[in-house]
Formats: sequence, C-alpha cells, structure tokens
Amino acid sequence: MGNRLPVIGVIAAVILFLIYSSIFVVNEREQAIVLRFGEIVDVKTEPGIYFKAPFAFFEADNVQIIEDRVLRFDLDDIRVQVSGGKFYEVDAFVAYRINDARRFRAAVSGQVELAEQRLRTRLDAALRRVYGLRGFEAALSEERASMMREVRDQLRPDATSLGLEIEDVRIRRTDLTAEVSQQTYDRMKAERLAEAERLRARGREAAQRIRARADREVVEIVAEARKESEILRGEGEAERNATFADAFQRDPEFFEFYRSMSAYGQALEGTGTTMVLSPDSEFLRFFRDSTGAPPATGATPPAVGAAPAPAGGTANGTGQ
Repeated sequence: MGNRLPVIGVIAAVILFLIYSSIFVVNEREQAIVLRFGEIVDVKTEPGIYFKAPFAFFEADNVQIIEDRVLRFDLDDIRVQVSGGKFYEVDAFVAYRINDARRFRAAVSGQVELAEQRLRTRLDAALRRVYGLRGFEAALSEERASMMREVRDQLRPDATSLGLEIEDVRIRRTDLTAEVSQQTYDRMKAERLAEAERLRARGREAAQRIRARADREVVEIVAEARKESEILRGEGEAERNATFADAFQRDPEFFEFYRSMSAYGQALEGTGTTMVLSPDSEFLRFFRDSTGAPPATGATPPAVGAAPAPAGGTANGTGQ
C-alpha cells in the first residue's frame, strides 16, 4: 500500500496537468485563436471557458490571445504639403479593432505592432493626399470633418486586408512649420498695416471734408454778419441823415451854426495844427458874426484875435 501512494500522486499530477493545459479562458476584452501545428482550427470570440487538446508542446495545440476592443495609435508631426505649396505639421490618430482574427493572423501573425506599422504608412499617405487637394484653411473650417472621413475611407481597404476595421480617424493638430509661421506672420502684419493706412486715409479724408465744410460755414456766417452790419449801418446813416434833414428844415440857421461849430471843434481840436486862412474866409464867418452874415461892402474885417473898437470911439482909442 505504501508503494502505491507515489504512483497515485504522479497519476493525479499528470491528470491535473492535462486538465490545466487543456483549459483556456477568454474574457470580454479578448478573442482567442486556436492553432494546431500552426494552422487555425478555431476562433473564440465569446467570453467563457474553452477546452483544447492538452498538448501544447511541439505546437500540437496552441492558443493565441488577441484584443477584442477598440485600439488606438497616434501619428505625430507629419509634414504635409497643401495645395498652395506650403508645408504644415499634422498630428492624427486612428481608432480600430480586430474584426477578422483569421485574416489578422495570416497577414501580420497576430502582432498588433506590425499591423500598426503598416497602418501608419498608409495613414501618412492618405493624409498627404487629402491635404494636397486643399488649402491650410480647410483644416480649420467646417471642412475638417469631411477631410477626416475621406482619410478614413482611404484607409479602410488596406485595414480590411489586415483583418482590421477602422472605427474613426481624427486630426488632432494642424500647425504651421517654423518658416511658414514667420511668412504668415509677416503677411498678416502687412495686411494689418495696409488696413491701418486705409483707415488713416479715410480719417484724413473725412477730416478734410469736415474742415472744408466748417471753413465754408465760417465764411458764410461772416459774410452774413457783414451784410447785416452794413444794412444796420446804412439804416443808421439813413436815420441820422433824416434827423439832420428834419433839424435843417425846422431851423436852417441854427443847423448851419451847429454844423460849423462841429467843424471848428474837429479842425481846431488840440492837435497843434496850424491853419493859414484869409480873414474873410467862408470857413471863419461865424468868428466874425454870430449869425454868420457876410461883412459889409468896403468894411475891413477885424484881424483874428484883435479886440473890436468901442462904439463911437476912434481907431486909435482916444475917443476924439
């Protein structure tokens, strides 16, 4: 009995080993390819516990686990040329899943890295084609979505040949290269300077129009004011002349006397003026007589500044 225990233990261990090596588990995020001598005999896509031949050595029966979820790989700093001839840097990524495990195994031996390497080359070419037909502004407009769909559609046939299904393609970034960025900055600066100069020119033009209109209004206002002042001055002169005429008609002698006195005051006002006039000048007639009467015929007019002779006296003042 004691000799049987080791044998029983060995048999139990072999049985457990055979059971363990014949069972494999597939979870919800995986799918399994069952290989027998390198050939695919089955593909398990549903989660659960499955059995296979318990001989994995010598490649008798083998299980390759591959992903059954959406995978992603990024493509960074792709230098693309747009229709205008300039170059830009683009970042993009692809979301995909393995939908045909048999084809995926046959094409890339079930290696995700190798499949992504082939997709990366095809994605690079698709991006260059799509951008080459458009300008840079298209990637910043509503056309961006159609560009991503176009890249996805170009990528799908190649992905299908690898047993993959392209879920989506996204462009994460589209930037100017260093030299294009400087050129764009210079162009934008020139455009802004030109726009500023246009605005200044419009301002100067508007200022000249306003200034000309103001100058014209000033001339019109001054002319109107002068016109009104001349009218008022004329009316004043007319009223003054009418007053003088009325006064002359009422008392011509007094009016003549007043006018002569005013003339004396203006002519002899203290300015040091020296006047040489004949004593019998018409201008001095009110100095001879308060009535302005002309001197008697044959009479000698008194000298200007001499005292008149007393009545009944002689010229020498003796009274005889």
